[in-house]
Amino acid sequence: MPDLRTLYTELINSFTAQPCDIGKCGALLSQLKIGLIEAGLLLPQGEPNLNDLSIARDILEIGAFWSIRARDVPAFDRYFSQLQTFYTDYGSVLQPSRREYPIRGLNLIRLLTQNRIAEFHTTLESLPLSADAIAENPFISHPVNLERWLMEGSYSKVWNAREEAPAEEYKFFVDSLMGTIRNEIASCGEAAYESLPLKDAATLLFFPNRSDLLRFAEERGWQVNLTAGTISFAKKGEEKLEIPKERLISSSLAYARELEQIV
Repeated sequence: MPDLRTLYTELINSFTAQPCDIGKCGALLSQLKIGLIEAGLLLPQGEPNLNDLSIARDILEIGAFWSIRARDVPAFDRYFSQLQTFYTDYGSVLQPSRREYPIRGLNLIRLLTQNRIAEFHTTLESLPLSADAIAENPFISHPVNLERWLMEGSYSKVWNAREEAPAEEYKFFVDSLMGTIRNEIASCGEAAYESLPLKDAATLLFFPNRSDLLRFAEERGWQVNLTAGTISFAKKGEEKLEIPKERLISSSLAYARELEQIV
């Protein structure tokens, strides 16, 4: 459709601009998705024109990358779901897309950030790639390594992986993972220590500068002493748990008598 092609050209120009025009891309994508629905290309059926299919796939792929740049994860979920028809049902008739595996890799990292580990492995196993091909594909091997390091507790490797991301959009999800990891480490630190030097806390929590650490400390309700250079953790009052000793002893004796009668 002529109107769709014009909007598609505008979308490519806005998406590839330096810097990317996030606002204009969002507006164009909304118009293009309406056009795809009217043209029967958003959820294609039968045997539509292959060139039209390729353009529709390209629009949705740009939408997937745009959603990450706009920090809109639900939008990424929708775009990825809509792309499945193009990757599976029409994958054998369309020319391979250079964006397919970067987007598949982003989806795998998204599952990691949402702690959907079982779905992560199911999705990984459903990929049309052999084990060797997965290891050689940087867009897939990156989330696979992240998952392994998370399970091992090798958080420093997860932190370093940010600089090794195969695409800029991957850093968004790695940052999200680090946020989860920092909260886990912070909870352990609160239970294990009364206070820590600022320098040690920054190293422990993977903060490259003091300002980020101080902001995080404020969110956690920690007390910061800049003069002494320490952080004190707010201790929660321990709840006293009264154990009903006499009732437990009576119950144990009753169970013992019943067992003796059975034997």
